[in-house]
Amino acid sequence: MSQVRITGGEWRSRRIQVMDAPGLRPTPDRVRETLFSWLGQDLTGLSCLDMFAGSGILGLEAASRGADYVASVEQSRKVFEQLQKNVAIFDCDRIELFLRDALKFAPPSVDGQENQRQFDVIFLDPPYLKGWRARMAPRLAEVAAPAARLYVEAEAPLETLGRWSVARAGQAGQVYFHLLEAL
Repeated sequence: MSQVRITGGEWRSRRIQVMDAPGLRPTPDRVRETLFSWLGQDLTGLSCLDMFAGSGILGLEAASRGADYVASVEQSRKVFEQLQKNVAIFDCDRIELFLRDALKFAPPSVDGQENQRQFDVIFLDPPYLKGWRARMAPRLAEVAAPAARLYVEAEAPLETLGRWSVARAGQAGQVYFHLLEAL
């Protein structure tokens, strides 16, 4: 196993374990620092959704920066079990984990009401070259708040995804990363 560190907020410099699993590639420190510079360092009042959570580092970064609620979705049982261990270290009730296919994820209700939660920030870092972004676009519209911002990592540059267009973008090695805002 390797480790990755949280780059900012309450848990800055704390490390989590990253297991060796096919397609699992945690977002590099430098990219996360850029992302949270774009989003703002204080996410208080925001709800975040990490659709392909993997190690959980994006959700932990968001919670570390004060996000009110973070939902982390992971399909692989083996990866999910390590994700549970990583999150347990922080004893944070603002992070909820879901073992399911991202396409089948339905957000929990808000305070037991019928209305499903909508998310202000959605992290989308799916396995590359598998068509996930195109399949996820309709689902994103269902779970996103009206002014939601998307963070997307991809193997190639993007211009749009569903109703969102790229507001900021960067590249680190062979990873293209984007912040998208509603059109």
